[in-house]
Amino acid sequence: MGSSRALGFSLLAIAACAGSHRPTLPVAPPAPPPPVVAPPPVVVPPPPPAPNPDDPFASIDAAANEAIEQGKMPGCVVVVGRHDEILFERAYGSRALVPERLPMRIDTVFDLASLTKPIATATSIMILVDRGKIDLDTPAAKYVPELAKLPPFTVRQLLMHASGLPAVTAIRDYALDRPALMKRLGDLTLKHQPGEKMVYSDTGYVVLEEIVRRTTGKSLAEFTQQEIFDRLSMSDTSFLPDAAHRARAAPTEMRDGIWLQGDVHDPRAHAAGGVAGHAGLFSTPADLARYAQAMLDRGRALVSQKTYDTFTTRQPNGRALGWDIDSGFSTHRSALLSPRAFGHGGYTGTAIWIDPEKDLFFVFLSNRVHPDGKGLVNPLVADLGTRIVQSVEVKTGIDVLRAEAFERLKGARIALVTNASARAKDGTTTIDAFRAAQNVTLKALFSPEHGLEAKAEGAIADASYGGVPVYSLYGERFSPTSDSLSDIDTIVVDLQDAGTRFYTYASTMKRAMKVAADRHLRFVVLDRPDPIGGVDVQGPVLTTAGANFVNHHALPVRHGMTMGELAALFADDDKLTVKLDVVRMQNWRRKDYFDRTGLTWVSPSPNLRNVAEVVNYPAIGLLEGTNLSVGRGTETPFEVVAAPWLDGDAIAKRLAGTPGVAFEPAEVTPRAAPYSGQKCGAVRMRVTDRAAFDPIRTGLAIALAIRGVHGEKFEIEKLDRLLQSKAAMALVSAGKSVDEIEAVWSEALAAFRTKRERFLLYR
Repeated sequence: MGSSRALGFSLLAIAACAGSHRPTLPVAPPAPPPPVVAPPPVVVPPPPPAPNPDDPFASIDAAANEAIEQGKMPGCVVVVGRHDEILFERAYGSRALVPERLPMRIDTVFDLASLTKPIATATSIMILVDRGKIDLDTPAAKYVPELAKLPPFTVRQLLMHASGLPAVTAIRDYALDRPALMKRLGDLTLKHQPGEKMVYSDTGYVVLEEIVRRTTGKSLAEFTQQEIFDRLSMSDTSFLPDAAHRARAAPTEMRDGIWLQGDVHDPRAHAAGGVAGHAGLFSTPADLARYAQAMLDRGRALVSQKTYDTFTTRQPNGRALGWDIDSGFSTHRSALLSPRAFGHGGYTGTAIWIDPEKDLFFVFLSNRVHPDGKGLVNPLVADLGTRIVQSVEVKTGIDVLRAEAFERLKGARIALVTNASARAKDGTTTIDAFRAAQNVTLKALFSPEHGLEAKAEGAIADASYGGVPVYSLYGERFSPTSDSLSDIDTIVVDLQDAGTRFYTYASTMKRAMKVAADRHLRFVVLDRPDPIGGVDVQGPVLTTAGANFVNHHALPVRHGMTMGELAALFADDDKLTVKLDVVRMQNWRRKDYFDRTGLTWVSPSPNLRNVAEVVNYPAIGLLEGTNLSVGRGTETPFEVVAAPWLDGDAIAKRLAGTPGVAFEPAEVTPRAAPYSGQKCGAVRMRVTDRAAFDPIRTGLAIALAIRGVHGEKFEIEKLDRLLQSKAAMALVSAGKSVDEIEAVWSEALAAFRTKRERFLLYR
């Protein structure tokens, strides 16, 4: 074939991938025109349901339905999820318009078109790389000798569309047997030198298919079925779907007077018998969700982590190995996805994006080519990606307030209780957001424990910030004074809590709220997530007799409430007549830990540096009143307990089998009291299953294990400084089991759970 004709095929393939035009390349005399098809019956579909204002995904409904109304596609299915759960799945519109209108269903089977490339072909190659059967940087001719006459290109370059092979070749080539097809490809002229640039190439993926065949002795259909689809329980995914799956398939266009339904749309894959490296795979939304979840789980079910990283890391041309990242072809990528996100699209109207940084994926499947090949979905996919990210990522109180242009505080003279860890989603501190606001006046700042920068230990002095006075609430005073509130009409609180009773920021908020009630000031809480979730409530409920600045209210150790919810509970319990306004978050789900929110963790205090340490805090923090180091002054605070006399190996063995957590012996030398500068034996704790992990029971188990090994060396009676339950401590001293100890507070905890329900703001 001449080079000019090859170029024509290449350009057509590129246009097809970009969703611009269908490559129609007849190689035989024109077929007779298809029979005249009667127009579809006039069926008026029921109107879409009214938007639910509490549904974070309502905007997806609006965008999908609008695209259907505009004729961009007959229908689609969208699935959104994380590595361990499905967040959203919905079918829209119709899967067929002619010869009759049929509704789209969640279990519709779709022709994936070019999604075949990453999901079948590239994944197969990487499995074989992981097993040492294929070397990415070996010339492809080693595996397919018919290519030996061409300038050498590697397997890696094939995966990256940088081999120099043309985009496509003549359809008639694909009717050849495999050796003849490879010989035909070996006689081509490369479009550019290998590695020189990217030319999106179906041809390259046909070569990769052959490499799988010759390396394994199995067809791509056989290998993928055994090594990918069966492993991931993708029971509705295959080349050449059977009759049952064909009946559920979304039709595409007409070929030879017959609507394609379960038959591959791509003409070259069709000529090859339905199985090809670049197209031919059929699947369902649920199956692709399983694949995406496996990839969010770092591909553990398929390849090693090292191979996974190689598979999904961006290459210089904006692609990964089989995936798109941000090349010129990623017109369906949302700008809100992280730089680590990878995805791909298919000509028939399919797309998948997987974002490990956000632990998020979405699958979009449509048959946009039905019935006349004129649909267009790439802009819709990009728009849906943006809406999806916006729907799953939490907007804190300050984000909501900024979006409202501070309207609810218009004209207010503000005293702001906060620190530098309280930030908007774009990284702006709440302090600077208030300083920049046009219609409020920031008159004073109040800093909690650890100071305005959230880095200090001990008493905090007054200061100033950008000309605004900063009054410490952890030093000479613990509550705002009359002088500090001069000319103030509104106190605003924005503090990131730790979800644990003995973390002091809620105590500071309560004291400020009492002052606001006494002075008849408006009190506004900019809400933030409980970082360890808002479902589980655990530990003894504090009695009024034990109240102090640290243990300040009748709360269990783990209360499962946000600062806004706590404020409402405090006001009710303490009979405060306060003008309370909570600026509620958007999109926070009670079960979500902080690392599921899409927000960036900024340490609210020096020793809670990451979410793992916050998760550990109610367990290990419980032990801080004793003569143990809890890791302050080490690189892993609240991840270890340590002492010079502690036998980490013996303690770890005693704690083996603790639900949801693993222990291992360690050694540390803290730079802070107690035991500053002393080498200590330690046991390191790592939560392995948050659903099974009970921090209060775990903290008690650690204490009992240490006493069992070290006896009187361990001052276990001081556990009550933070546990705050004399009845429980009596059982601890008597050597009772964790179950018996926990039973002491079960009745009071159940009563708290019931009371708490009245103050919960989020679903």
